[in-house]
Amino acid sequence: MSDSSSVYQAYQGNTYLFGGNAPYVEEMYENYLANPGSVPDTWRDYFDALQHVPAVDGSNARDVPHLPVINAFAERAKQGQTKVVLASADAEMGRKRTAVQQLIAAYRNVGARWADLDPLKRTERAHIPQLETSYYGFTDADQETVFNISNTFFGKETMSLRELLNALRETYCGTIGAEYMHTTDQDQKAWWQKKLETIRSKPNFGAEKKKHILDRLTAAEGLERYLHTKYVGQKRFSLEGGESFIAAMDELIQSAGAKGVQEIVIGMAHRGRLNVLVNTLGKMPKDLFAEFDHTAPEDLPAGDVKYHQGFSSDVTTPGGPVHLSLAFNPSHLEIVNPVVEGSVRARMDRRNDPLGNQVLPVLVHGDAAFGGQGVNQETLALAQTRGYTTGGTVHIIINNQIGFTTSDPRDMRSSAFCTDIVKMVEAPVLHVNGDDPEAVVLAMQLALEFRMEFRQDVVVDITCFRKLGHNEQDTPSLTQPLMYKKIAAHPGTRKLYADKLAAQGLGATLGDEMVKEYRAAMDAGRHTVDPVLTNFKSKFAVDWSPYLGKKWTDAGDTAIPAAEWHRLAEKITKIPATVTPHQLVKKVYDDRAAMGRGDIPVDWGMGETMAFASLVASGYPVRLSGEDCGRGTFTHRHAVIHDQNREKWDTGTYVPLQNVAENQAPFVVIDSILSEEAVLGFEYGYASNDPNTLVIWEAQFGDFANGAQVVIDQFIASGEVKWGRVNGLTLMLPHGYEGQGPEHSSARLERFMQLSADTNMQVVQPTTASQIFHVLRRQMVRNLRKPLVIMTPKSLLRNKDATSPLVEFTKGSFQTVIGEHKEDVLKKADKVKRVIACSGKVYYDLAKKREEKGADDVAIIRVEQLYPFPHKAFAAELKKFPNATDIVWCQDEPQNQGAWFFVQHYIHENMLDGQKLGYSGRAASASPAVGYSHLHQEQQKALVDGAFAKLKGFVLTK
Repeated sequence: MSDSSSVYQAYQGNTYLFGGNAPYVEEMYENYLANPGSVPDTWRDYFDALQHVPAVDGSNARDVPHLPVINAFAERAKQGQTKVVLASADAEMGRKRTAVQQLIAAYRNVGARWADLDPLKRTERAHIPQLETSYYGFTDADQETVFNISNTFFGKETMSLRELLNALRETYCGTIGAEYMHTTDQDQKAWWQKKLETIRSKPNFGAEKKKHILDRLTAAEGLERYLHTKYVGQKRFSLEGGESFIAAMDELIQSAGAKGVQEIVIGMAHRGRLNVLVNTLGKMPKDLFAEFDHTAPEDLPAGDVKYHQGFSSDVTTPGGPVHLSLAFNPSHLEIVNPVVEGSVRARMDRRNDPLGNQVLPVLVHGDAAFGGQGVNQETLALAQTRGYTTGGTVHIIINNQIGFTTSDPRDMRSSAFCTDIVKMVEAPVLHVNGDDPEAVVLAMQLALEFRMEFRQDVVVDITCFRKLGHNEQDTPSLTQPLMYKKIAAHPGTRKLYADKLAAQGLGATLGDEMVKEYRAAMDAGRHTVDPVLTNFKSKFAVDWSPYLGKKWTDAGDTAIPAAEWHRLAEKITKIPATVTPHQLVKKVYDDRAAMGRGDIPVDWGMGETMAFASLVASGYPVRLSGEDCGRGTFTHRHAVIHDQNREKWDTGTYVPLQNVAENQAPFVVIDSILSEEAVLGFEYGYASNDPNTLVIWEAQFGDFANGAQVVIDQFIASGEVKWGRVNGLTLMLPHGYEGQGPEHSSARLERFMQLSADTNMQVVQPTTASQIFHVLRRQMVRNLRKPLVIMTPKSLLRNKDATSPLVEFTKGSFQTVIGEHKEDVLKKADKVKRVIACSGKVYYDLAKKREEKGADDVAIIRVEQLYPFPHKAFAAELKKFPNATDIVWCQDEPQNQGAWFFVQHYIHENMLDGQKLGYSGRAASASPAVGYSHLHQEQQKALVDGAFAKLKGFVLTK
């Protein structure tokens, strides 16, 4: 049976389709023709299907033959008639039935706008006429009229209008306000309707569950008040006013464990972080107190404040141990989110868990930051893409209703709710009143069930308040006087709930007893999470110890035997007969086959490809992502071959690097969404949890990395010295001055140089195919994991001078410095008067100019690794020319950019007495490059000529 027939057959048996309801059906159909979105989804599906169903006789009808109705509908749809006249005995009743369906739809769609969400009772109810029965023409006389409501889950086929209205308001306008109708998935809509309407959004917990909720509220409040008393005025970003969040986290962890989840990775900013550390992850209170007392061990070069610290632990759940990880986070509020997602994806891949059954990402947001920070939009955009999906994220909003510090509600956002951004991925949202902790726990149960059922993001928005200021040194009443009068009079969520349980007969002194017990635990510095496992170790845990304490000078054995080279080259250049490549791609692979045989020199694309091939063949997975990185922005890579005769992505592509060996490691290449910040954050998170995979992010142009500068500054450059987080992420940033304008020239090398210290990362600018081969292999082969920043070329990708002979791949290693190799210069080394030091593409311009001038008294040294600066190798090259009086640093970039200001001190340190150091390059500029081709050419000629001219301007003498 076809889909349309199935829908039609189902509706033939529907109680709406009898003769007395013909006017109702007719009006519904009129609305459908005018605007299909104006009728309930079930009716829209029926009318859609009706156009494709053959006419039948009246034998299947219940009260009236359907054939005349069907024919009339079809005819009007074709001819655009304005009205179909149907016999009706009760037109007014039909109109009211339609109105009832519209009323139900209104509450499902916008009932959350009237929900009881504000613990402070300050929020004015929005004007939404659609939620009033009078909007549909109902009067008091209609309140007891009974209507068919079989498309609801209230447990009845019929209800009076009064009953229905009460049921709708209880379900959608209580302390839980649900938004799910924006999804296009009918199964998901039905799921939420059934879950919410069957219980009218009301929890039904037993006595022990309620006592446990009170215990978690007591812990949340107890820690904050203990710290407030003991450490007066110290910043901690208190959770007071949002204590229900801790009860929600407890429910999430225990329920997730019962469903088979074995790891939960949490990302959150400052608010409530210390509370989560102690009351959720089980950090020892005495260890937290030591941080307040400034007596904690300081074993990191820089360290970080206590409310940025991460933590991990293992707790017991009904389903077994669950490993909890709280990610380290800087003050850039939401930037940790893609990092968490990448960490989760790495764990999923390690477990071979593609659906996210065993690993759960949890992101905790502030209300203003969630809607205000663009990284959230970027991260959400990744949620269902193949290379980045994590099986759905549970988002929790600690909604203080105040934004940051002084927000006027009119200035906080342009949408009704702070969560409206998630509608872009059709994620459902449960808004819940933080003063109803049972509703908060229920919302968390439903959110987790939804995530595990549909593998999609879901949001729990806990509307609460912030008892103290943005931090404990703030005075919020300066800007929010009336709000903070309300807050001052609020007894606290714990007290309200304790009184509620006492009224239910669960113990008049229960709340006070719990407060005393928690205070005693604080005084003793004991665990507040029971039980925390202290000796559990998962078989999926990563051992980072082999990569700690290693020296960056260890190059590793990066050459491969000639036989292995030939074997791998044959594998990666063989395209199956069933795949028809583009002629240009075929030429590339034919050339690579010749390079593999040693017939012609190896170019950049082949050198890079062979590095990947040799790594996956040796058991090292490779993950390469970025905008257009499958083909390569400059079409040099072609890691993915697109069959010219097929369009389907699952059958129309062939990836040679996935066919290197029978038991090879995975090679994954992902053309990412048009995002830098979230994608780079994701890859950092992935690399931070998998030291055995070569994880690479490639910018489409190196300049675009500045869109991810926060990730570079706060994680890649400083993560190890702040938090001790070791990471081997590789960045490929196309960099080179070829007259392509300000935004397509510079990867902002100077920024990476400025961030380089404490041997925190490696910054290289290789100039040959063998160099990219060796540096990529070095990143995995040696037992050192540091971020690697590669300034990759553009024009050199096809420059024959940048190719390498086969022997440079089967012997040797990455050269941090490439010295002078021209025989005529080396034979007369004592005659050399000038040494030009440079990095990158400009070397080939300098070498060409030297040939033109016949200047064999000038030597050229290439610095291939700019940081850590290779002092020994550079000094050794300089010493080959003891009579050189001038040293010149030449670069493409403007003087205030590039490497000049950072390498001049390194060069000076290695110069001989009496030598002078000068600069040749573009003048200082506010722009990375000029936009006019002729001006670029003039500048390029001037800087190359200047490298051979008399020193002028700033000169540094040894």
